[in-house]
Amino acid sequence: MDEDDFDPEFGSRFERERRPACQLYLISPPRFDPGFPEKLKAALDGGEVAAFQLRLKDVEDFEVIRAGEVLKPILAAYDVALIVNDRADLAAQLGADGVHLGQGDGSVEAARKLLGKEAQIGVTCHDSRHLAMDAAEAGANYVAFGAFFPTTTKETTHRPDPSILGWWTTLSPLPCVAIGGITAANAAPLVAAGADFLAVSNAVWGHAQGPGGAVAEFGKLLSV
Repeated sequence: MDEDDFDPEFGSRFERERRPACQLYLISPPRFDPGFPEKLKAALDGGEVAAFQLRLKDVEDFEVIRAGEVLKPILAAYDVALIVNDRADLAAQLGADGVHLGQGDGSVEAARKLLGKEAQIGVTCHDSRHLAMDAAEAGANYVAFGAFFPTTTKETTHRPDPSILGWWTTLSPLPCVAIGGITAANAAPLVAAGADFLAVSNAVWGHAQGPGGAVAEFGKLLSV
């Protein structure tokens, strides 16, 4: 089936197997400041979080490592997985739980060889069903679709329809992550469509009630 021939009602035509409730996946701000560890603790005190992605942009490798070394024990105390963005080599150096790969960040196979069979490896698939299927076949642990909404966190050119989440969860047991401009106010359709995880950044770190309030707000949505 061609991407352009995708039936947005596909997922609703079949009864999907019951999956765990949708969970929160935090993404760091693009810069690490000395006060961030306390913000992270406040976020984690606000409610359940499944994973945290360290996504620092345009910084030297040592800064990623330094930030990871500070945040890793905090995350471990809350039983939250540490995922490093883009760089499997830095994930290995940190002893992180996994890596999230963009389409230009190397293969799943290479990351698996470096990080081991227990590592969590996610792959950005934009709005492409073909990329998602390729990632699954390569041995990824999850696929990520987005951006679903306008976002200032990163430049995006892909805007998938939420129905891609239903299509994926109908066909595959592999978890899918929804990403891009997601807030507690606009996330409900993504959860209903089948997202296993909501990846959020500014909606938490820039929330008027602080990171803890933001996570608590998402918690109310995800517990329904």
